[in-house]
Amino acid sequence: MELLTAKILVGFVVGVLIGMSGVGGGVLLLPVLIFGLRVPPIMAVGTDAVFNFFTKIPASLMHLKAGTVRRKAVLALAVGSVPGSIAGVKLLMYIRQLYGDGVNNFIKTAVGLLLIIIPTLMLFQKRIEDRVANRVPTMKGWAGMAMIGLVAGVLVGMTSVGSGSIIMMLLLLFYSLPPKMNVGTDILHAVVLTGVTGLMHFRLGNVDPGLVVSLLIGSIPGGLLGSHFATRMPMLWLRRILCALLLLTGARMLWA
Repeated sequence: MELLTAKILVGFVVGVLIGMSGVGGGVLLLPVLIFGLRVPPIMAVGTDAVFNFFTKIPASLMHLKAGTVRRKAVLALAVGSVPGSIAGVKLLMYIRQLYGDGVNNFIKTAVGLLLIIIPTLMLFQKRIEDRVANRVPTMKGWAGMAMIGLVAGVLVGMTSVGSGSIIMMLLLLFYSLPPKMNVGTDILHAVVLTGVTGLMHFRLGNVDPGLVVSLLIGSIPGGLLGSHFATRMPMLWLRRILCALLLLTGARMLWA
């Protein structure tokens, strides 16, 4: 009973932080699963992917209803990300076949690197947004968008991290979509990407369904509460503090 309560509480806290800061769930939840709940990294990756799939569905529906999604961009990203995620999961399974439990050390190293790269980019996100704010939005270069999806797909397949944060930043840098359109497009594509990744991991036995349910029970009210607080607290400093904690966690994973 105590363990169930701890899982629900983790989901609640992660939900609050996501709602307040907008920081991606994969970046926040995965380290907690590995270090806090002591979930084996390969099981944490699959569980996190399924959790992210379900948590992004309501937001994607809202963006579709509001018309803040570029469907063609989602399709172009998915052309690269779906085969990329399949390749990422298969590569992870190949590493497990070769090295057994050593795959968990590989995952920790890969996630550690991402937890250093992603928060660093997030710290400079406002400056990047200001620099590209007056740039004319472009939708040319579909092959380039598919390549963005491919890179993100491989990363998500292997780590479950990057379905939102990495694609959001790359779209911002190379395609300069309007902010709301960027967010909506990214979230809907993340549903596709995490859905494919989560299904593959589930079929391979890398998902703990009970843990997913417990986390969702906590994260839904947590996300609503976090969204309520988002307009009442200094989000810039909260985001910076979270980024600093993620950087420390990434370093901890690399040098553990």
